[in-house]
Amino acid sequence: MTFSSKAESILGQINNKTKLGDLRKIAKEIKKDHSLAMELWDSGKFLARQLSILIMDNKSLSEELINKLDKDIQTHPFDERNQLTDWLMANQLIKDKKTIASIESWENNPSAFKRRVFWYYQARLRWIGQVPPENTEYLLTAIESKIAKEQPEVQWAMNFTAGWIGVYDKKYRKRCVAIGENTGLYKGEMVSRGCTPNFLPDFISIETNKRNL
Repeated sequence: MTFSSKAESILGQINNKTKLGDLRKIAKEIKKDHSLAMELWDSGKFLARQLSILIMDNKSLSEELINKLDKDIQTHPFDERNQLTDWLMANQLIKDKKTIASIESWENNPSAFKRRVFWYYQARLRWIGQVPPENTEYLLTAIESKIAKEQPEVQWAMNFTAGWIGVYDKKYRKRCVAIGENTGLYKGEMVSRGCTPNFLPDFISIETNKRNL
């Protein structure tokens, strides 16, 4: 593939020693450049795609383009796939009312990428401290019935949502703990120092104690 001189120059600055902070610095200099973002994306390189996400124009994220990004993300290894998915959600998809409306319709989408975004967005609505939406009972019922059969990347987001519901909504805390006990998801999982375990009984206990809830 032939790239513009600008894209070639930026791609030449990115290597395996490049950090997220470096990408943010480059993105800050570029600001918004959707055409350049698409060139960087089409390089297929993980770090270039992370930078691409930072400089995209969210007004240009049509359903067709989101589907293309989804398809491209599936070519990456599991961890990279999830990082790109979450990075795209946090930096672009939740920045526009049109794409938020799309996210809210993705609960049962055939795409695991879209289902992960749906659940991660539900979790985010709770951990950023807003008044929880009125769909908590519905979400917990869905988690209880679906999480055991879901794909791993979606399971994590559903589990994360149950975790934050359990932290911030005391009425549902025991029920959320029970989801973790019943599924056994992430029990005994080793985490880095300073990180909260994903196993729901531990996650909810630690995060509620931090906040004196």
